[in-house]
Amino acid sequence: MPITPRERVRLATGHRQPDVTPWQIDLTIDARRNLAAHVGTDDLEPLLRNHLAICEDGYFSEVRPGFWQDQFGIVWNRTIDQDIGNVERYLLSEPTLAGYRFPEPDLAHNAAVVEAMLAAHPDCFRVAGVGFSMFERAWTLRGMENLLIDMVLNPGFVDALMDRILEYNLEVIDHLLGFDVDCIRFGDDWGQQRGLIMGPRHWRRFIKPRVAAMYSRVKASGRQVMQHSCGAVQELFPDLVEMGLDIFNTFQPEVMDVEWCKREYGAHLTFYGGISTQQVLPRVAPAEVRAVVRQMIDTIGREGGYIVAPTHAIPRDVPAENILALIEEAQAQ
Repeated sequence: MPITPRERVRLATGHRQPDVTPWQIDLTIDARRNLAAHVGTDDLEPLLRNHLAICEDGYFSEVRPGFWQDQFGIVWNRTIDQDIGNVERYLLSEPTLAGYRFPEPDLAHNAAVVEAMLAAHPDCFRVAGVGFSMFERAWTLRGMENLLIDMVLNPGFVDALMDRILEYNLEVIDHLLGFDVDCIRFGDDWGQQRGLIMGPRHWRRFIKPRVAAMYSRVKASGRQVMQHSCGAVQELFPDLVEMGLDIFNTFQPEVMDVEWCKREYGAHLTFYGGISTQQVLPRVAPAEVRAVVRQMIDTIGREGGYIVAPTHAIPRDVPAENILALIEEAQAQ
């Protein structure tokens, strides 16, 4: 029998060489629209043939045209960026939780979403996610500049805020682990182009112990842990390995030496990403896209431990011809 995408990813994350390196190609709304117009169909799943099926906790409700509210009460302006948007107003204007009521996880909603994903993608590697899982949730409530200042001036408030976020997340995680998922994915951007946003000392003080608690809950169930973080966060790889991380995304070649990462941490981490959405996909010809994809498969994909993918959901400035080149080269193994 032919190997399924789920089995292929399990081989790769087990640091064994699968028949081909698994791929995952996610698209922003604009990129999906552009590709659909280029190929003449809105049904892109048969073209993409992705290996992962992914769903996340929570929901967004449109409260007025272009503005969406999440389960924490945060309103996102999506009039420009339709996928995520910008926070309209920070709900914690002062370093106190007084006056703010944390939501209860909507477990019934999550169950319906996970069950639909499992039914629609029986052969894929199943990933259930917790987005904005610690630092991002804290700053979307408080404001990034304010939160960074609070780490210095109001550490007790930061502890209280992050403990409540952790409490919410652990309830979500325990519920998600009741389903036949392979992996729990945490989304939390810690980096920028030159290093950590909050620096390593504050990351280890405020973020690491709480993220470690979430990882521990997942690992105790025998499932895998995936961490998404944009930016130059490679100085945290020793910590993340110690904490039990299995899969790291986004793996940005413009801010980290991907071959060094594979050499130093490839025995412990599966790298997911690696095809630059900053310097490659929007900027070069299709032939060069193909060459980059092939090189990453041949080097980073050797002996497993790699999922070839763009470093983020492909943005609007990537030509449809380059998206097709990525898809075709990933599938040409």
